[in-house]
Formats: sequence, C-alpha cells, structure tokens
Amino acid sequence: MSFKPASGDGTALEWIKSSYSGADTPSCVEVAASLGTIHVRDSKNPHGPRLTLTPTTWAAFLPYASEA
Repeated sequence: MSFKPASGDGTALEWIKSSYSGADTPSCVEVAASLGTIHVRDSKNPHGPRLTLTPTTWAAFLPYASEA
C-alpha cells in the first residue's frame, strides 16, 4: 500500500480505506499519512482510538499485515 501525505496545512487527514475492506467483512481499516506519521483506525469507529506510527514502523509492520 502506498499513499501520499495529506496536503494543505497538515491538520486534516485524508483517510483511505483498505482495499480488503468491504460490505461483507467486519474488519475495516483506514490509514492516513501526515508529515512523519501514519495513522490507522477502524472505519466503523472513526472517532475511536487510533494507532500512530512512524513511517519506518509502518513499513516494518506491512509484511505481517498482508494476506498469505
């Protein structure tokens, strides 16, 4: 997965839903990039808790998140 950091003043995040998320799946993940951080949230609970990761940590995590 690749995406560009949010443009503008950096206060608004542009959330992108995982291509593996769908109407038939209960697991929906969204990610957003800002300068120096990657944000992850549950799309069904957009105001709930989030993970905030460095780009290095995100890159290390991705191989474990891919479907085998």
